[in-house]
Amino acid sequence: MNPSSRRPKARTAATTGRKAEWLALIYLSMKGYRLLARRFGGKGGEIDLIVKRGRTIAFVEVKARGALEDALSAITPQKHRLVEARIRQWLAQNPWAMEHHLRADAVFLAPRHWPRHVLGVFELVL
Repeated sequence: MNPSSRRPKARTAATTGRKAEWLALIYLSMKGYRLLARRFGGKGGEIDLIVKRGRTIAFVEVKARGALEDALSAITPQKHRLVEARIRQWLAQNPWAMEHHLRADAVFLAPRHWPRHVLGVFELVL
């Protein structure tokens, strides 16, 4: 879909999401993580960031909200299932990764707050 054909609210949300992903990536890079993939997936759900540090591969959901408390509650059970399906898809395409420690993380962002990186935000059942 052409981004200019989206409604203004959807365009604003997409722009906010892309900015949040870049901020999260910069933050994770400063912590020693290296980007493997960005926005993996597509219709039906995607993984915002896939990063690696040492023997750990983290599948990262990025959530930006007006208040940090809202960001912290933004990963729903439905989102969990969608992300897990995309993780299985990525692992099928990257079987070498199965030799690493796999983790589902999240980075929560809100104005006037440092990013919050939560390790193992949900348990992976692969």
